[in-house]
Order: sequence, then structure tokens, then C-alpha cells
Amino acid sequence: MNNPSLINSPDLDSWITFDSEGTVHVRSGKVDIGQRISTALSVLVGEELEIDPARIVIEPPDTAYPNEGMTSGSNSMMHSGHAVRTAAATARRHLLEKAAKKLEVEVDALVMEEGLISVRDTNQSVAYHEVLDNGSFGIAVDPKVTLKVPAKYRWIGKESEPRALRDMVTGAMTYLHDIVLPGMRHARCVRPPNMRARLVSIGADVVARLEVEGITLIRDGSFVAVVGDDEYPVVRAAERLARAATWESSRINSVDLYGQMTSNACECFPVVDGTPLDAPVTPLQEPPADALLTLAARYDKPYIMHGSIGPSAAAAEADGLGGLKIWTHSQGIQFLKTSISEALGVSLEGLVIQHIPGAGCYGHNGADDAAFEAALLALALPGRPVLLKWSRDDEHAWEPYGSAMSMELRASLDIDGTVIDWSHESYSDTHLGRPRPKLGDEGASRFLAALLQENPTPPFRPKPSMVNQAGLHRNIDPYYSFPAVRAVKNLVRDLPLRTSALRCLGGYANIFALESMMDELAYQIGADPVAFRLRHLADPRARDVIEAAADGIDWSRDRDHGVGRGIAFSRYCNSKTYAAIAIELKVNDAAEIDILTAVCAADAGEVADAAGLRMQLEGGVLQAISWTLYEEVLFDQDGITSRDWETYPILNFAQAPPVDVIILDRPGTPPLGAGEASSEPVAAAIANALFDAAGVRARRLPMTPENLRKAAADADG
Repeated sequence: MNNPSLINSPDLDSWITFDSEGTVHVRSGKVDIGQRISTALSVLVGEELEIDPARIVIEPPDTAYPNEGMTSGSNSMMHSGHAVRTAAATARRHLLEKAAKKLEVEVDALVMEEGLISVRDTNQSVAYHEVLDNGSFGIAVDPKVTLKVPAKYRWIGKESEPRALRDMVTGAMTYLHDIVLPGMRHARCVRPPNMRARLVSIGADVVARLEVEGITLIRDGSFVAVVGDDEYPVVRAAERLARAATWESSRINSVDLYGQMTSNACECFPVVDGTPLDAPVTPLQEPPADALLTLAARYDKPYIMHGSIGPSAAAAEADGLGGLKIWTHSQGIQFLKTSISEALGVSLEGLVIQHIPGAGCYGHNGADDAAFEAALLALALPGRPVLLKWSRDDEHAWEPYGSAMSMELRASLDIDGTVIDWSHESYSDTHLGRPRPKLGDEGASRFLAALLQENPTPPFRPKPSMVNQAGLHRNIDPYYSFPAVRAVKNLVRDLPLRTSALRCLGGYANIFALESMMDELAYQIGADPVAFRLRHLADPRARDVIEAAADGIDWSRDRDHGVGRGIAFSRYCNSKTYAAIAIELKVNDAAEIDILTAVCAADAGEVADAAGLRMQLEGGVLQAISWTLYEEVLFDQDGITSRDWETYPILNFAQAPPVDVIILDRPGTPPLGAGEASSEPVAAAIANALFDAAGVRARRLPMTPENLRKAAADADG
């Protein structure tokens, strides 16, 4: 495996160290945002070094640690997990060789156990850290080192208690929002009505009152914030400023979002095996002459939020001498460091960014923007740290959203009921708006506040991503064995809202369309949806998860009246975890969907942390149920209107169904990225179960009663 993490950080000492007491300290460039990577890493290191994983310290990441880029794309286990395990295996071999020389025996005579290397059948032993020269390894990680074989596993694949869980459930956990730094001040921003608005004036009497209260006003163009010693007066001051501010605003095009998808200018690329080509798009041809039937359908997905339960936050401190430290819950601290350095003119050497756990989020929510804003305030007021918190209104109205999408599909079957022709075109804005350095001077333009400053950066204009399985073309090409596939990526320009990465990127919408079409085809020829999928799959591991999900929900059992079952499959990025979702639901007279049960069958290769994988898969199903049934960003010409949990509802505890997770463990095979795999097939599984229950085909998300009634009316003509 050509691991980018080891290429960027080849030195063993950058991954694993021992302190003077012999405690193992592990460093990773991947941040733990709820995916339990820290737990999995401790299991892998413990396995290779024969130490109870609970005794291993996983250090909080900062930008001085191994550079593993972004924590995204379900790459944590494939990159960091592989790197850390390889580092631990290299450390094991090195420690045994050093101990053999020290104890004057052969390596084969040695046994490792809980920090001690002993000579078998004697009382001779030496601690791991005691055999190292100057406490360091001083060697590179060997990417070809031999790993422990599954037959000798003690912890891999077993149940593990998640690290920090006890602190979380007892309230002892210190999140970024709770951080207390010496001399710390508090800050809040005052937001414009929408992204296009510009500040004209603030009432002089309100500004004068701030000075009396000891609250500092920071204004840079249309970026406005207040800073003070006590949090509550700062919150009240920001509210007064918001009421006293006058803005010059321009309108948002809120008319016919899905019409804009296919009528706006766009850049179009054929996609072959998951990679866009810089080549002309072949026009859609007439169906094959031997086609028995041809179906065409369009599917739509709205803008959706990350919906972090806790709004974003960040802290920053400038020393006035060129040094700047930022505390953030960003998923991309390395990219964030370089981007802030470029945007604010702070030297890379003087900038340190440390990850502190914050509100859970898989994707680009407001964390990076909050970090940039905290840095702006710290530089304006050096010498004391500043803690900036976003409000609920800030988070709902100003985070970068998951992109809206439209998918146009057409498929043909031959007389045997086999798919012989497939076309899939997706239309969307960018899914890749995270701060990234040196991209045509666009790094700063990805920060919200940089667009509001007196001398703003030019608005971000995304370039088409030509990377395999990235952005809007993720999972656009089917994993099924179809003889003729046409896939087209359409990057649409001038859509209304600011967008970026959200769990699955384009994969959730593309699989919704693809797997809905598979069911529609099966229905047309009276085929069982499970059998129809299996006959088009060559990969036995894909077949296994579909069969496991079907068995898990008892697919062949008779349905009760008004109850429907649906199934959907995807292999994330067509190269990572296999997942099949089976859903059983019913629909009431008010067109409300009640999910009765969900089954998720997944093959993620070798499983290090079984409980962690199960949690990830279950969480992915529940989040996607929420997207599918409830979530949609609402806006009008003046800005975002869904600014709270009533106008942007999410799945609640009473609505959450039981989720049965079936893991097909493959010991000895490479681990596959799993964090986003179970979310992709959920919408299609629900749509297919809905059709089974009520005969209504939902092609537009979310599946609210209003949208379902419209779908039923459209079907009736």
C-alpha cells in the first residue's frame, strides 16, 4: 500500500514515542470527531506492541504532528490506521533487536508483554523504553514490515470501550466550547442579512454604550465583532449591534432551484471509472435497438445542513511578536494552518493549530470559519486569548451547506431483463469548499469573514475537481456490471448558496438516484429487487452484503397491510466499504413515513474496533434517515429562513428506528473506509420501501408529507 501518511511523515519517532515512565504515546494527523479513530489506533498499536490498548496515550493532534491532511473521505483507518500499525510493527521489530543485543540472546528467545521484553523461561527482562538510545528510535517506518497474523490477535476485532466515553457521559469532558485560558476574553460576531449584504452604518449611541461597558468593537469592512471579559454582556452587546446596524443588501435568486440546476451555465465532463476526463461529453444517444424497455427519471436533493447540535467555536491567541495559536475543532488543521497563514500574513513557523473536540460533524461546517474569525480578533487584540462562539442562528444561516443536486438517469433492459445501457448525469455546485492553500489564490476566499473585510478577497469560484470519486461525481458510476455506461458530471455555476463538504459528498444523492432506478427497472419486469441486483453483480463481497441485509430483515416474509420493504446497495467510492441497507416502513393517512426497522450489512475488511465500526454504521443510517425524511435548507430572496430546529427539523429520539448492524468481518484483508458507507444507500432504500408500501415513487428529497402528496398527484396525472 502506497500510504500518503507514511510518505509525508516517514520517521518512526513522529508516530510513536515512550516517556520516562515507559508509557506509549501515539501521534496521528487524523482528528477524532466521533468516528473513534483514537480508539482504533490504540487497538492497533496495542496489538503490535503487546500492550493493553487502554494503557496507550493517543495525543491530541496539532500541526506539529504527522501531516495527514484532511480527516475526510473515510480514510482514517486506511491511511492513519495503516500508518500507525506499520509504525508499531516497525517499533516492535526494532525493540526486539535492541533487546536481543542488550540481553545477549537471539530475538526468537524474547517475549513482549505489557512494556517488558523478557527472555523466555528466565527472569531476565528489560523495559521497552530502556533499550532505546536517547529515548528515540531514530529510524524510518518500514512499509514492508511483517504485521501480526490474525491467528495471534488479542484485541483486533474485539469489543473496545471508546476512549473518553466515561468523561463524555459523566460530563467531565472538556470541549472546545468549555475551554478556559488565562486572561481569556469572549467574542461574538454580528452577521449581515445574507452573504451579499454590506454594512452601511451602526448607530453611534450603541457604539458609545459599548465603550462605557468595556466592550471592544472590531470592524473590518462588513466584518463586525464585539469582545469583552464576560460572555453574557458580550452576547447582549452583539444583539444590540445587530438591531442597530444598517445593511445594503442584494437579493438571492430563490426562484426554482432545480430549474437553475439544468438551465444555469455549467462545466461538463464525462466520468470513466470514477474519474472525470477533460474531454467532450458524448450526447445521449437513442436507446439500443434490442432494448425491450427504456426508463428515464430525474431525482432531486435539496441543500442540507451539517446540523451540528453544538454551534461552531474557536479560540486564538496572538503574542504580538508574530506568534499565533489557534484551538479549533476543524477536520483539516494542516490545510487550515497554511490557508490562515496565507490569508493573514502570519508565518507558518509562528502559527500552531491544535485540535480540541467540539460539536460532532462529518464535513465542513462552521469550524474553519470560526477559527479564521478568532484569529482575526486575536491579531487585532494581541496579548490575551479570545474564545469565539457561534450562535444557533449563526450555525444554521452561515455554515457551508451540503450541495443541492439533480440527477437525470436513463436505463434500458433487453428481453432477458438485463441492463444493457445506462446513463447518469449529475448537476450540482461544488462539494469541495474547504480552506485549501495555494489554489489559484482562492484559499482566503473560502473563509466567510475574508469576503466581508474592507478589502475582500474575490468570491470563491470553484474549479472542477478531476480527482477520482471526488465531489459531485462520487459514486456516479454504477458498481454493477453493465455493458454500456455513460456518466456525466455537470458543475453548475451561480447557484444561490455557499456549499462545501458534507458526509458522502455527492455519493448520497447519486446512490439515491441509482438505486431508485434499479428498483424501478425491477418493478417494470416483475423481478424481485434483491435478485435483480444480484444478477448484475460480479463481486461476491457485494452480493454477500445484499444477501445479509435481505436475510436480516426477513425479505421473503409476508408484508402486513400498508407495510413496505426496500433495499439498496453501494460500495463507497466503488473501492471502500460495501454496504446494503434494508428498510421496513409504513405510511399513515397524513403521508407521514414511520421507519419500523433498518438493517445495515457491511463489509469493511478487517475490523480493528468492532464496537466503533458498528457505531459508525448505525450513526450513518440514522443521519441519512434524517436527511431523507426531514432536512431541507429553506431560503428566500433575503436570506436563509431555516435558522432553528423548528424550521430545520432533524430526526429525534422518538422517530429513530432500531438499526440492526451486521458486520461481515474479513480478518487478514485490508481495512476499508467505513465512516460514510452506510449513509449512501439509505434514501433509496426508503424510497423503494415507500413504493412497496404505498405505490408512490419519491424522486425528490426530503420525503415530507407535502412532497409525497405532490409525487402521488403527479403520478395520477
